[in-house]
Amino acid sequence: MQLTTTLTEQIVQNRIREVGINPNYWYPVGWADRVKPGRVIPVTVWQQAIAVFRDDGGRLYALEDACPHKGVALHKGEIQGCHLLCPYHGWEFNGMGECVKIPYFPPEQKLPPAKARHYPVREKYNLIWVFPGDATLADSTPLPEIPEYDDPQWLGVPIPAHFRAHFSTCNENTMDVFHGFLHRGLQGWFDPVLLNLSAGDNFVRADYRVSYRGLATQFLGISDRGDRVTTKTVSIGYNYPHYCSSLEGLSSIYLMRLPVGKVETRSFSYLFLKLPLPQWLLKSLKPQLTSLIWRFLFKRFLDQDVEMVESEQQNYMADPQRKYLEVNPAIIALQRTIIKQYELFLKSSPAETNGQGDRAYSSRATMEQQERKGA
Repeated sequence: MQLTTTLTEQIVQNRIREVGINPNYWYPVGWADRVKPGRVIPVTVWQQAIAVFRDDGGRLYALEDACPHKGVALHKGEIQGCHLLCPYHGWEFNGMGECVKIPYFPPEQKLPPAKARHYPVREKYNLIWVFPGDATLADSTPLPEIPEYDDPQWLGVPIPAHFRAHFSTCNENTMDVFHGFLHRGLQGWFDPVLLNLSAGDNFVRADYRVSYRGLATQFLGISDRGDRVTTKTVSIGYNYPHYCSSLEGLSSIYLMRLPVGKVETRSFSYLFLKLPLPQWLLKSLKPQLTSLIWRFLFKRFLDQDVEMVESEQQNYMADPQRKYLEVNPAIIALQRTIIKQYELFLKSSPAETNGQGDRAYSSRATMEQQERKGA
């Protein structure tokens, strides 16, 4: 559905800062090459603690991070063959979470029906993905597509990020091209104009016209000369719960979001660039260029964004009743999509939701509805 691009003030629905996720999507939880055979790591997907492990044969599994015997964190255990051993009593669990051995039981004694919840897990784009929702939907739910990942013409730069903030606040920062003012000291973009906007139940698309100038612009191939103003179109696509943005075939960013909890969010992203260098030189300099672009260019932008997002979260927590105004219709569309996805999940799976969080969300939603009626 096409939406207006007119910048008009609207009151932000504060319930967006209380909303949970729709878990029936794939979420990234870590870089795959950092989980070697025999290693187990703890991850969290929206308040669900999960132990991800790679067995001695290299296969990945994901189990609820709580032993069904005493509730001890399974990620503190060890791997033997293709089993995960609880660190407390040595109970062994297979990749499906089934207890297959208790070391102090006689061989002939029947094992108790102890089982830890297992999660569908995949490995793609050097990322580990977990499906925290209805496991029967995992096979029919696609992972994000990243066609540049295996294309040698593109230089891929991995970008990790960690925010002490609700995922909605982080998502708004990604959709908000108007905050180029924040990055003006880093030769960022300026004079943004929202050109096109469309949205649906699970997506938001926005095109912005932006201007660039500076040495970084020339280095990244956006312009032939850094002393001239160059105007380009940035296209941002939010496909719940992840992002893809592109700059006229010159660069693209794939941002895979991991909502950890109500005030913590991580992301695993790839920045792809077409640098004005011969392919043989690009290949030989890839490690150095990747490090250079991340540490001395992109990280500086990201650090500024993290500071603003966390400041926004802190002030919200200090006064959740404070009213805020938004003028960017792309942000309002994004908020509606996030809320819609959570409400769709609540409607389809009410028994699986977190009761306390739902009450807080419902209470705030009811209050805002009453306020709008009285306005």
